[in-house]
Amino acid sequence: MAIKLTDHEKDILDGREGPAVQIALSSLVDLGEAFGAEELIAVSQTHIDAAVYMVDAQIEFVERLADLGARVSIPSSLNAASIDLKNPQALRVPATLLEKCRRLEKAYLKMGATPTWTCAPYQQGLMPRFGERIAWGESNAIVFANSVIGARTIRYGDLMDVCAAIVGKAPNFGLYLSRHRKAELLIKLDARSQGLLNQAAVFPILGYVLGELAKDRIAAIEGFPPMVPTDCLKAFCAAAASSGAVSLIHIVGHTPEAQTLAMCTGDSKPKEVHEISFKMIRDTAEKLSTAKGDHLDLVAVGCPHFSIAEFHQLARLMSRRKVHGSVAFWVFTSRAVYGWIENSGLLEELTRSGVMVFSDGCPLEYPQESWRFHTAMSNSAKFANYCYPQRGLDVTYGSLEACVASAVNGLVCRKDRLWS
Repeated sequence: MAIKLTDHEKDILDGREGPAVQIALSSLVDLGEAFGAEELIAVSQTHIDAAVYMVDAQIEFVERLADLGARVSIPSSLNAASIDLKNPQALRVPATLLEKCRRLEKAYLKMGATPTWTCAPYQQGLMPRFGERIAWGESNAIVFANSVIGARTIRYGDLMDVCAAIVGKAPNFGLYLSRHRKAELLIKLDARSQGLLNQAAVFPILGYVLGELAKDRIAAIEGFPPMVPTDCLKAFCAAAASSGAVSLIHIVGHTPEAQTLAMCTGDSKPKEVHEISFKMIRDTAEKLSTAKGDHLDLVAVGCPHFSIAEFHQLARLMSRRKVHGSVAFWVFTSRAVYGWIENSGLLEELTRSGVMVFSDGCPLEYPQESWRFHTAMSNSAKFANYCYPQRGLDVTYGSLEACVASAVNGLVCRKDRLWS
């Protein structure tokens, strides 16, 4: 289906505003026509996913746009980089990888993108409003924007969000349209599962189970308590986006457009109903742990990036304790949050205890050749899901409390009530 273009959009495609905008708009038109969009719509902001270095073609595309004079036309934040751009020496970044990351950094800054370098843009800077149409990349951010904030974005793939940032527009299909935001399946929590929701470590597991059940469909989930910490919702969304191609979850009572089940489904009956039991939660927690025995040499948290609240919790847990000499304890966060904890004294306190705090980067993208880890532990179901296939590391999943106890003792300690 051909997209109906305005006269201005036709001028752009004819090259009258330069080759960079022409390339960006033609890419978006091709995307829209592939998915049956009838028009382009204005978007108010973007979050650019392709800040993590993957392949040279990615750098070449961004550099070409920048060299052709491309500039972002709307506020555009940047996803996490592969490395800590401010302190690459501490992360032992090889010169070749550093050079490629610097090229990406230079090109994006030349285009006017904001150097947020975070996978959790909703924790700082630009916050979209309910109903606002945005163009966000990064899977956990997409789910959080749609499900918790109530903004509207499709699941953007790499570089399409760059094109949207340049043009300030996006093809109007999928979750931009109200008729495509209805829940198809209902997921309930049994009574025992609901009783676990006072434990933060349960929310990532619930997200993982939901992603497996939903796949690429929209699910509604019932049973969450009225008050859920934002970081628990963050972990829930991130896990669902890693185990399934999830873009929107209607969390009944929390998602702005889904305060009741009828609002989630548009008063229609769900096509499927599933119940999550205590056994499913426990079995999934064990499935996320591939490591055998109690050995570990890395504890990695901040996937998605750590928030201020999580740093305060970590500081309380680490009070008067030291990381064991055989374990590296890594925390990844955004540049803005890093600045906040540095100014407050939390960074110095954690550093004295042996915790290494990195900004900008991703714990799944650390320079593997510079570190000889074998077994990791994390409180992130997303990290646990991707750890072995991406890094070749066996992993143990546990709560933040268990991660701290393990880092201090130098071996895996899981005494969470979930496993007792």
